[in-house]
Amino acid sequence: MSRASFKASIGTQKPFDSISGQWFALRVKSRCEKAVSTIARNKGFEAFVPIYECRRRWSDRLKSVEFPLFPGYVFCRLDPQQRFPLLTIPGVLQFVGIGKIPVPIDDEEIIAIQSAVTSGLSAEPWPFLEAGQRVRLEDGPLAGMEGFLVEVRKRYRVVVSVTLLKRSVAVEIDGEWVAPLDASGRPMTAQIRHPLVASPESI
Repeated sequence: MSRASFKASIGTQKPFDSISGQWFALRVKSRCEKAVSTIARNKGFEAFVPIYECRRRWSDRLKSVEFPLFPGYVFCRLDPQQRFPLLTIPGVLQFVGIGKIPVPIDDEEIIAIQSAVTSGLSAEPWPFLEAGQRVRLEDGPLAGMEGFLVEVRKRYRVVVSVTLLKRSVAVEIDGEWVAPLDASGRPMTAQIRHPLVASPESI
């Protein structure tokens, strides 16, 4: 997978009383993410579409191409009782949830993804991780963020996830920024020098 830089389309308008609402994921048709996000913002909803940019070779040249970090999804913050205007947007399929009941996404996960895409650090999509050495970044542009530590080609990455979607993002970091956490989420005394979570690429 090619290295990628991230940016995001983040609406600043607040829908109705959604300033106190929760984040939900809208399942949309392929390649409709940007259009759905724009229409959602025009309807007054706060919408978030992380976009990553990578370089692809086209015949005799390299070209930067943008792709959604979470293909087929648009994140929106709202009161779920006011979700019906979103369902009328062309390209929208349904809310992610149980049956017809939308399930909210943890605010901390959305904040972590937003921080990752605006950090300026090299990042890329990553296979979903559920277990491993959890760390907190104590320095750098993502100080305070928690995630799982991996090592790929002698470079460190911290992986943050959206659990509901079973999707993750890996952000390249300096190994000196991390402090390991114990099972209860409290910092351990020793600095991590070698990650305890390995990806297939590191083997």
